Amino acid sequence: MSLQNPPLNPLHPADAMQSRLVQVLFVGVFMAALDSAVVGPVLPALRVAFGIDNRTAGLLSTVFSLSSLCSTALMAYFSDRHGRRPVYLASVALFAIGSLCIAYAPSFDLLLVSRAIQGIGAGGIAPVASAVIGDVFTAQRRGRILGLIGATHGMAFVLGPPLATVLISTLGWRWLFLVNIPVALVVLWLGAKSLPRQRINTASGPIDMAGIALTLLFLLCLVMGISRLADSATGLLLWPWFLGASGLTLGALVATEKRQAQPLIPIALFVNRQLACTYILTLGVGFSMGGIVFLTTIATLAYGVSVEHAGLALLPLVLCSMVGSMAAGRLLNRLGARKMVIFGFGLLALGYLQSALPQTGFTAFVVGSVLVGIGLGVVVSGALRSVAIDEAPAALRGTAQGLINIFNAVGTLLAVTCISAIADFEGGELIGFGHAYLALELSMLVMLCIAFRLKRKPT
Repeated sequence: MSLQNPPLNPLHPADAMQSRLVQVLFVGVFMAALDSAVVGPVLPALRVAFGIDNRTAGLLSTVFSLSSLCSTALMAYFSDRHGRRPVYLASVALFAIGSLCIAYAPSFDLLLVSRAIQGIGAGGIAPVASAVIGDVFTAQRRGRILGLIGATHGMAFVLGPPLATVLISTLGWRWLFLVNIPVALVVLWLGAKSLPRQRINTASGPIDMAGIALTLLFLLCLVMGISRLADSATGLLLWPWFLGASGLTLGALVATEKRQAQPLIPIALFVNRQLACTYILTLGVGFSMGGIVFLTTIATLAYGVSVEHAGLALLPLVLCSMVGSMAAGRLLNRLGARKMVIFGFGLLALGYLQSALPQTGFTAFVVGSVLVGIGLGVVVSGALRSVAIDEAPAALRGTAQGLINIFNAVGTLLAVTCISAIADFEGGELIGFGHAYLALELSMLVMLCIAFRLKRKPT
């Protein structure tokens, strides 16, 4: 009597639940990333609708960046204390509420307030999603999922501008934000079913109110100090005071957090050499992301690309970033985070070296952009996040992921400020941008050296 094998179930219930969870995390992160990609195309419509100038319209990006940066630490902290599920759902809900308020804002002042609400929600989505991946998935599956999450920014910047153009020209600019509502409702509905309910950190204690206040004040002073550096009118008077205040606040924050039982920013995370290297490298990732901003300016100044078509010059970079991120996620388990990060920063150094030498021609510019795109995709693919997942205690995994977002955002802001300051110091012409990108290339070489201090993958 022979035994027949039972029919195979194509999708085990546990696998189906994890697949649904990946969809919830991906759509949430993509929704927040897409909103950042559509701000540029919507600014002209907002200037007409509210009768504002370019400088005032730029406040939309500043308010969103500052609010999301400040909320990242808070949301990550509360996800460690109260669980990932309620914090992720609350972040998505806040993002949806902010989007709805933006769509119906009767004045630009209320539009800014609504944008701040949206930024608070966006600040918690990505770090909590990364912490969930670390909690639920095995190391074998984690790399591919982190690579998929890392590719969301490339996808957003490919799909965002054309989607914004179509919606603005057909339905109006308000629908650009209203489309977030049904997407957020789907994420909330599926997330309520699939997100894990258990709390990783079961310890109870008072909320670190002093740490929260000092962290918010430090980030506010730091961001204002960095942004004032690029303001030639008032920046020379204000930036030393803001940066000085941020330094004093940072000292008070470190002293306070050392005495807290459950600190908002655990200083012990920075004692771990691997985590310290990871955060420095994440600052470098932010530098590399900020360097993309002025590549279109080089294309117009050096190669005669029209302003209207300058964005198309970055299309190879964006596409290669998206592909590089997904490919790196698949190779992460096989090669290890150390090799991936070294490879990524090596490509970034080569790509930005070409940007510092615009006389090499437009073909070389495209090749350099491709190198930057692949390198950026590799370093944002999840390699550094996987190091933070492996090295941080499970009870602090959300905070460790939140710090990655904070260092990344600060690095981007520093790069944009430094490149513009160096270029403006030399008259804002091509030679100034060449020197600025040479400095950026040297910073990538420094990050490459630091990447060699990461652990080797065990054989």
